[in-house]
Amino acid sequence: MFKFTGKVLSLSAATLMVSSVLSSAASLDDLVKAAKAEGELTVIALPHDWCGYGAVIDGFKAKYPELKINELNPDAGSGDEIEAIKANKDNKGPQAPDVIDVGLSFGPSAKADGLIQPYKVSTWDSIPDSAKDADGFWTGDYYGVLSFLVNKDLVKEAPADWADLLKADYANTVALAGDPRASNQAIQAVYAAGLSGGAAAGEAAGTAGLDFFKKLNAAGNFVPVIGKPATLAQGQTPILVTWDYNALAGRDTLKGNPPVDVVVPKTGVVAGVYVQAISAYAPHPNAAKLWLEYLYSDEGQIGWLKGYCHPIRFNDLAKNGKLPADVMAKLPPAEAYASAVFPTLDEQGKAKEAITKNWDAVVGANVK
Repeated sequence: MFKFTGKVLSLSAATLMVSSVLSSAASLDDLVKAAKAEGELTVIALPHDWCGYGAVIDGFKAKYPELKINELNPDAGSGDEIEAIKANKDNKGPQAPDVIDVGLSFGPSAKADGLIQPYKVSTWDSIPDSAKDADGFWTGDYYGVLSFLVNKDLVKEAPADWADLLKADYANTVALAGDPRASNQAIQAVYAAGLSGGAAAGEAAGTAGLDFFKKLNAAGNFVPVIGKPATLAQGQTPILVTWDYNALAGRDTLKGNPPVDVVVPKTGVVAGVYVQAISAYAPHPNAAKLWLEYLYSDEGQIGWLKGYCHPIRFNDLAKNGKLPADVMAKLPPAEAYASAVFPTLDEQGKAKEAITKNWDAVVGANVK
C-alpha cells in the first residue's frame, strides 16, 4: 500500500539503546503511573473534526481520567507546531506542547534540529518501515488524499480534476484549508496541482503547483481564506481543497445543509502521511509516551478510521480482521485511491521548500 520509500537507517547499538518498546504489561503499568504522576498532557493543532480527533481525545480521557489534557491552538499548521516547540524550550507550563502531529516532511527536519526525542510504541513492529524513523524520533500515524469539498447549492457542476478549477464557472470559489507557507495540508495541495499538470515529482511539481495557483489567482478563482466547512456553507469558499477525511467529516457535520460533493480528483491524487513525535523539551514526557501508546493501539487506530483516516496500521488491522465493516462502508470506494501516490521524504522536502519560500513572490496571495 505504501509507495513512498524514504531512506530507512539500519538498527544499530545506539538505536537499541534509545528504543523504548514496551515489552510487557508491567512496563505499561509503570508508564501509566509515571504519566499520572505528571498529571497533564499538552497537545497542539488537533481540531476535534480532524481525523476523528474529538472522539480519540475523549477515548484517551475515559481511559486515563487522572490526566488533564491541555489543547493548544487547534487550527495551527505543522510549521506552527514546530515554532511552538522552539518558543517554549524553557517553558514547563501548559503552553509548551508535549507532542506534535505534523506532515511527514516536518519529522526529519525536527529531528535534525534536535526538537524531538525518540520513542517506540509497543505496536512498533506492525508499522511499515517506510512510515517511521528507524531510531523512533517520528512515527507515521494516518494518511488520506487531497479532495474537493463542493457546495452543491452554489456550484452546479463539481470539478472532476485540478485543471477544471481554472474554468470561469468557478470564479471566486476555490480555497485551501491552510496557509501554504506553513500548513502541510495546503503545501500538499499545491504539490498535487503541480503533479496533475505533468510535472516531475519533487521540486518541479512544487514549482508547477505555484504556477497553477498563480493562474488560479489571476483568473479570480482563488479565495485567499483558510477554508473550513463553515466558510463553505456560508458561501465564502464554495470549493475547498482538503484531505478526504476532513471533507467527509465536513459532509457529516453539515448534514445536507448545504448538500455537498466530495470529489477525489482524477489526476494528481496525492496521499499525505502525518507523523507523531514527542517534543525534546516536553514537560510531561511520560504522559506523551502514554498518549502515543493509545494512538497506536487498536482502539486509537480504529478511532482515526472512524474519522475517515486510513490509520498507519491499516494493513495489520485488516490482516487480523479488526476493521469494522460499518466504518469501512462510509469511506470512498477503493478505486478512487487506485492512482494515489505517496511522495518520498526527499520529494516532499524539495517541494515544501519551493512552495513555502516562493508562494509570496509567485502567487502573491496572503492566505489567512
